[in-house]
Amino acid sequence: METLQFYGYLFIGLAVAISVHEAAHAAMAYRLGDPTAKNQGRLTLNPLKHLDPIGTLMLFIARFGWGKPVPVNPNNFKNPVQDSALTSFAGPAANFITALVISLPIKYLDMPFWLADILWLTFDINIILGIFNLLPFPPLDGSKIFAIFVPKRFHKQYFAFLKQSEVGFLIFIVADIFLIRNILGYSILWSVLSHVFFFVKSIILIGA
Repeated sequence: METLQFYGYLFIGLAVAISVHEAAHAAMAYRLGDPTAKNQGRLTLNPLKHLDPIGTLMLFIARFGWGKPVPVNPNNFKNPVQDSALTSFAGPAANFITALVISLPIKYLDMPFWLADILWLTFDINIILGIFNLLPFPPLDGSKIFAIFVPKRFHKQYFAFLKQSEVGFLIFIVADIFLIRNILGYSILWSVLSHVFFFVKSIILIGA
């Protein structure tokens, strides 16, 4: 029962984090002139619009999941590279803001243990999702954010590189989760990100 309860809480936390993340992408894209996501019903906090079936299943298999990427058409932007970066940054930023909002009742309100557990897990997931997506590797948001630092004359080559290397990085993530963490009990990504996670978590709690 405790395991089922944990996965129930995990599902709630992931549904909240992914919905906030993807809805923020859609909202920023729409504000900057691209209605693609809005036209496909993604400008909403409804988890059913954002959860990916396979990504949700992976949550119960590997405690790691993902949502459906929000469709974005850079051709609708006035400044494609800059506006794409802003749209990409909106997702992680929304996760950090959500974590800050959640930290307030955690710190200042008395609540049942089960509700506190849900809020703490949702708080952590939002921070992890925000940090993870800032990594400058495709298809993560950080790869598009990093594009604003690439000289304009290299933009074509850079975006071509992103498309070509998406599969390779996804394979690395899967290998890190299934082969390395589940078999050896060690995650390369988490060994790096954990330090950033605890730092950001401390800053948000202190700020609250």
